Amino acid sequence: MEASKELSRSPLTFVPEKNKYIVAEFVDSLLGALRQILDFHITFMVPVPDHILNLHEGVKSISILLHVKQENFNALPDKMKDHIGVVIIDLGIVICSISVNEIKHGLAKGTDLAISRLVKELQFVMQEVAQTHPPSSSSLRFPRTNELGSIDFFLENLQEIATSEAGSIASPKDQIQIIQEDLLFLRSFLQKIAKQRNQNVKFQALWDGAMEVAYKAEFVIDSVALGDRLECLDTVAGDIKHTKTEALKVSDSIRNDDEAQRVANNSIHFKSQLSTLALNEVLVGLDEEVKTIADGLTRGSNQLDIVSIVGMAGLGKTTLANTIYHHPSILGHFHFRAWCTISQVYSKQNLLVQILSSSGSGSHDQYIKMHEDDLVVTLFQLLKRNRYVIILDDVWDIGAWNLLERSLPNDANGSRILFTSRIENLSLQFKSNSKSHHLCHLSGKECLELLLRKIFGKEDCPPTLIKVLMQVANKCKGLPHTVVIFAGILSRIEPDCWQEFADSLNSNTSNSTEPLELSYIHLPEYLKPCLLYIGAFREDQDIPVRKLSWLWISEGFVQKIEGKSLDDVAEDYLKDLIGRSLVMVTEQRTLAGAKICRLHDLVHEFVVAKAKKESFLQISYGSNDLLQISNWGDDLSTSTGPSPHRLCMHSMSGKELEMSRPFFPRLRCLLSFGYACTDSEELHDGPFWFLKSKLLRVLDFRDMRISCNFPSELLLLVHLRYLAISLWYSASIPSAIDNLSRLHTFLVGGNAVAGLPNTIWNIKTLRHLRRTELPDLGGSTLRYQKNRKILKKLPTIRRLKCVHADGGKRTGILKLDSLNQLESLQLHRFYGCKFEFPMNLKKLTLSRNKWSWSEISTIGKLPNLEVLKLLKKSFMGEKWEMQEGEFSNLRFLELSTLNLCSWTAYNSDKFSRLEKLVLHSCLLLEDVPLCLGESTTIEMIEVENCCNSLVSSVEQIQQEQLEMGNQDLKVVITRAI
Repeated sequence: MEASKELSRSPLTFVPEKNKYIVAEFVDSLLGALRQILDFHITFMVPVPDHILNLHEGVKSISILLHVKQENFNALPDKMKDHIGVVIIDLGIVICSISVNEIKHGLAKGTDLAISRLVKELQFVMQEVAQTHPPSSSSLRFPRTNELGSIDFFLENLQEIATSEAGSIASPKDQIQIIQEDLLFLRSFLQKIAKQRNQNVKFQALWDGAMEVAYKAEFVIDSVALGDRLECLDTVAGDIKHTKTEALKVSDSIRNDDEAQRVANNSIHFKSQLSTLALNEVLVGLDEEVKTIADGLTRGSNQLDIVSIVGMAGLGKTTLANTIYHHPSILGHFHFRAWCTISQVYSKQNLLVQILSSSGSGSHDQYIKMHEDDLVVTLFQLLKRNRYVIILDDVWDIGAWNLLERSLPNDANGSRILFTSRIENLSLQFKSNSKSHHLCHLSGKECLELLLRKIFGKEDCPPTLIKVLMQVANKCKGLPHTVVIFAGILSRIEPDCWQEFADSLNSNTSNSTEPLELSYIHLPEYLKPCLLYIGAFREDQDIPVRKLSWLWISEGFVQKIEGKSLDDVAEDYLKDLIGRSLVMVTEQRTLAGAKICRLHDLVHEFVVAKAKKESFLQISYGSNDLLQISNWGDDLSTSTGPSPHRLCMHSMSGKELEMSRPFFPRLRCLLSFGYACTDSEELHDGPFWFLKSKLLRVLDFRDMRISCNFPSELLLLVHLRYLAISLWYSASIPSAIDNLSRLHTFLVGGNAVAGLPNTIWNIKTLRHLRRTELPDLGGSTLRYQKNRKILKKLPTIRRLKCVHADGGKRTGILKLDSLNQLESLQLHRFYGCKFEFPMNLKKLTLSRNKWSWSEISTIGKLPNLEVLKLLKKSFMGEKWEMQEGEFSNLRFLELSTLNLCSWTAYNSDKFSRLEKLVLHSCLLLEDVPLCLGESTTIEMIEVENCCNSLVSSVEQIQQEQLEMGNQDLKVVITRAI
């Protein structure tokens, strides 16, 4: 107030630098005061009037004008500068006069009117600024990716509102129906001009206008559901009606072009190698390198040695390292193998977690909860007295090695470090005499060979296509990564378009971004947001495919296709991206499909830049980034306002979040990965400033601990479709969770002992529910009656995992046979319990149930069972004798940590479809059924930590298969640590 009075004593001029800085600091203090007001509204759960939000945005725009956009401010007439000064003084008086009582119970009418007037003044000011410096088309702040798909998603939501029960969604449905009808017309119009708009300025302007009013309408209607902006519906409806009128004027002149698109979105008709979800890439011209490096790792000095693979981006360093990592000589020589991707942004904890979890000694979730010092001790003890090889991929500096070196013992037993890098002389910093392998560019002939193998696999290429493929190969400049990207494009367009594609390539394809830009252009529109979304994850981050598909579905990227579930469609999308070599598979499912994926570093760099350019996604690595993002979209003249649509934060501490306190009222998606919890914050609730973003559809804060009360503000986020949180200690889920009536996916982690409230089953839209570390479905002990009631509420469930609390012996039968759509089931620690299984079951995983082998016949009669994993103590006893008519469709079998001595099967019918057998730590088992040698389908047998006689029997099976002509049977025998 004092500052405001001082500024108002004399006419305000901004010419002197002194006054400008005083005013800028004053505006910043007003911005802080407004943030406190918004915090109070969150605390008291009073709806925030819309013009308070707009006032915050307006003051923020003035602050940016004075601090960041000074050239825009200097270009204003002195009269406008003085007008800004008067507005700032009025702002100070109004903001500082708002009482706590008003904040708690609602603003007085006079205050409300004063704020409304100031908002209009601020809008007028920013419009004047926009006239001096008009925003370019690129400054439009709504996402520019798959825009028609986003309208389709909005129309689906409008249909949901139109058909919802009265009172369930607070919206005037008559007005919304009119908006829906006009948007349907605009959607049809935009489809017609989609191919012509880039060549027609008027069409482009109509397109941009239609998209802007659609995004504005979505924002306003979703705000109405929160009790805000009701008065804006008329304005939005008018804007859409006006845009429709403009479209009608030109609709007759639109060329009705129904000619089939020459560049097809579907793959070509011959089988492509790209459709195979293989972990190991095709290598061309590197066979000698593989042998040399593998020999160097397994021979030579007993001292810990360091070997490097260096070369420019796209030469195949990671592919080569991955091939060596899985080479038979490496598997048989080292007790311990681990893979760690470094990249440019890393932390010691992240590196340790990667090494430990990739070694198979424990899960990522297990290690991520441990303190950094404990991780160091765990890794050191695990490696001590064992011969190990660790791959450090994509190293940019010596810092990562400095963080890890003391965790790696040197027992003079031949352990090795292999790293890849773009930096030529980095190996000398690791070790003065370390061995470096410099990758060279491929020859034109080798590029062609790789291109043929990626597109055709083992099939022959038609001779008529060789010439054009040679032309493409010559444009790859010897870079395998470019070859793979071009192969991905060619496999998705018709062969008669290949020459046109080859002619479009210029001589600068050695620039790593150009092939990726071409690949992006050739993507179907519906796949573009799916690819850009993966950029939210770190470059070195393994991404669970299931989680990624749930996020895609919640964001509305996945189209509805009759006869297919959304999960299946999302899986098809991912297969397409993998087939185009834009996404890599790092772990496969038991039989088919991808389980874990990630992006190549070049693709990740491209995707992050493209997502930012198209206003699709903003990424923050610290408080400074958040500040810049807060300043992004600083123009009140754009209807979407100064708020990003999606935001991802990496490795930020609670202190950083508290200090920055950004405010994004139009935020739709907030992801936080690697939240850094300090010791002082570890047992306390994290900062929940983001809950003021009430339009959120996706919120993933699994890495932030909620250790006390469940944030009641979360229950106000009624648009949430995806929610991932972590509850610790006394935190519990309140019964009011069913307020989130649109929730599709609810993932709860942490060690809180409280179960799920019964009201969770009232959420009719819930598709995926995961509560990790819960004792069991029903509470602290198994309650069959209660579980039956729960399961009846889940008739369409496809995957279910049940864990008994204490594993003590129980009696009774749990009936699961009514779950007709259940495909995957895990049962752990159900000693003494019996089950009735659904006939549709395809995958079954068991552990610690201590059942008798005589009971396995019930499982063997399941007609659709394809995957069976019998893990530690799932069955007890020395003998398993397979009976007639059992396991007729079994394709994968794993036996792990069992006390089994004898396993017999008397004919090969038991293995008529078996493709993979895994035997792990079955120390007493002496052999496998000999009739396995007669199987015509077996592809792989893995043996780890088993006795020599069992290894001999497996080798005998391999010999029998060779005699039958099966050259492709892969047998992997791994010694234990």
